[in-house]
Amino acid sequence: MLVTLNFAAVLFMAGVGWLVQLVAYPLYAFVGRDDFVAFHTEWSRRITTIVLIPMTIDLVTSIWLALTPPSGVSQALAVGGAVLAGLTWLSTALLQVPRHEKLSGGFDEGTHASLVATSWVRTIGWSAHAVICVLMISAMQT
Repeated sequence: MLVTLNFAAVLFMAGVGWLVQLVAYPLYAFVGRDDFVAFHTEWSRRITTIVLIPMTIDLVTSIWLALTPPSGVSQALAVGGAVLAGLTWLSTALLQVPRHEKLSGGFDEGTHASLVATSWVRTIGWSAHAVICVLMISAMQT
């Protein structure tokens, strides 16, 4: 059950990560400058509502699995998942949030480019974590 909950949260966040990476963030550049602050404020409010609970479930269940891996799952694999969960949280807090704070004052090309570039850390992290979840589920089946 715990692995399934973890996998659901991680897979959801991987999907959100790819959507944000390839669609949402690049489209920031097309928002009119006069409307950008209002757009960004609303984007930030809405995306937080969508991702806060799954990200929290991801982190909590990943740590729990690392501390008590299910039968058949190597602790190294479970710890790898927890490390990736921590990485996505750290990336969000240390890389993306500061860039969003800067963009909340208005669009800036350099900050926008940096946001898109640094967000790859999360996108790849969630995707790799999804692979780890598949490996854990597979290990439990054997």
